[in-house]
Amino acid sequence: MSIVRLNGLFKSYGEIKALDDLNLEIPRGCLFGFLGPNGAGKSTTLRILCTLLSPDKGEVFVAGHDALKNPLKVRRALGYVAQEVALDKILTGRELLDLQSDLYHLKGASKKEKIEELIYRLGMDKWIDRRCGSLSGGMKRRLDLASGLLHDPQILVLDEPTVGLDIESRNVIWKLLKELKNQGTTIILSSHYLEEIDLLADVMAIIDQGKVIATGSPNDLKKELGGDRITLRVREFSDENESIKITNILKNISGVRDVVVNKSQGFSLNLVVDNETVLSKLREQLENERYKIFSLSQSKPSLDDVYLQATGRTLMDAELLVAGKRDYKLEIKKSMR
Repeated sequence: MSIVRLNGLFKSYGEIKALDDLNLEIPRGCLFGFLGPNGAGKSTTLRILCTLLSPDKGEVFVAGHDALKNPLKVRRALGYVAQEVALDKILTGRELLDLQSDLYHLKGASKKEKIEELIYRLGMDKWIDRRCGSLSGGMKRRLDLASGLLHDPQILVLDEPTVGLDIESRNVIWKLLKELKNQGTTIILSSHYLEEIDLLADVMAIIDQGKVIATGSPNDLKKELGGDRITLRVREFSDENESIKITNILKNISGVRDVVVNKSQGFSLNLVVDNETVLSKLREQLENERYKIFSLSQSKPSLDDVYLQATGRTLMDAELLVAGKRDYKLEIKKSMR
């Protein structure tokens, strides 16, 4: 049964279309991974889900409630840890958790027990009585996560929780998320780290340019691709016409299941093949067509291959594309001043 259902979400910021008919269902009690590059629409989706933002159009149902009509009921079911950490610099970590507990109307012994439990589970006991302004980024992120868990939410929403963290803090957070999921908490984890989603998520969605383009478990999505992955170049920088010609040659080789042209990497060719024996056929056929192989690599399917198959570019390429567009728009604005 779905605990979150998003139907036909649209959201724009001026000329920028953040969400474009986004549809998504999240099963109850799972750790749900939300994968995509910066600027793909992840944070906008999560803010709408958490009633912090209204869509231009669409339906939002969370924990059995219409989030657009009953936002208060939805908020009671949620714990939200935003991408940007915002802590009072003057308060100590313990004082901050005490304040947050009061905001959640926690009282007496249960309040104290919950605070102590989270301090222990997130390994904060050695520094919890220091002022928040003196804490490192990893410490602040753990404290922020604890604040979102004080009221034992049905759904924990995490927006890029481990960006820039040290290995120790990241591992502490990963361990706690696994424990919470095993206890029945539904966790929605937004990330652009392939390793994080692959390791933690039971179910995942890939978002690109405001749309969900693939859903399933990480293993199932990789299995759907089938076979090994081969990345091939016949020269360091091919052109589009040459890539099309070679693609047509490769598609006729027995055992080649699919060919994707990666334009952002000099029109390199990414193949899905049934087995290793295809390599000898591939080399032989290209030699017969008088093409020399510049580079060739082989690997098992990964989430980056899933993303490449769905979008025609790797996740890193998508990050660079978004960053390039952002820089271009900034330059346009500067030139108009």
